[in-house]
Amino acid sequence: MEQMVYITHSEAETEDLGARIARDLPDGSVVAFYGELGSGKTAFVRGMARGMGIAAPVSSPTFTIVNEYLGPRSLFHFDMYRLGSADELYDIGWEDYLGRNGVCAVEWSENVEDAFEGDEIVVTFRKLGDTAREITVEGGPDRC
Repeated sequence: MEQMVYITHSEAETEDLGARIARDLPDGSVVAFYGELGSGKTAFVRGMARGMGIAAPVSSPTFTIVNEYLGPRSLFHFDMYRLGSADELYDIGWEDYLGRNGVCAVEWSENVEDAFEGDEIVVTFRKLGDTAREITVEGGPDRC
């Protein structure tokens, strides 16, 4: 599994990285995000949407669990912060989303790891200061 480490120095750079990576993601990809609150996960997803040609504003789906962004490609943005297990993810239709051939971006993946099949792209965020982030992307050699 290929691993790339990036350093971003601002929210805009984090978004730009998300856009670059999303352009090359195949439809049907699952992207699992790990990182503490405020580490850049939602900014990265905003960039992913832009990179996929989606013009809609992106916000964290903390209370709705999932936001759907449709455009030339589909992006399903999950926030698992409030879920306690993968079973709850299946209850909201996880398998249906996987079958829709969009890209699934999953924040707080540590809460639902049992739902993943081992082929997800893992993106880990670490704060290096107020705005700098270390972002590690692990995925297949043709993915990131």
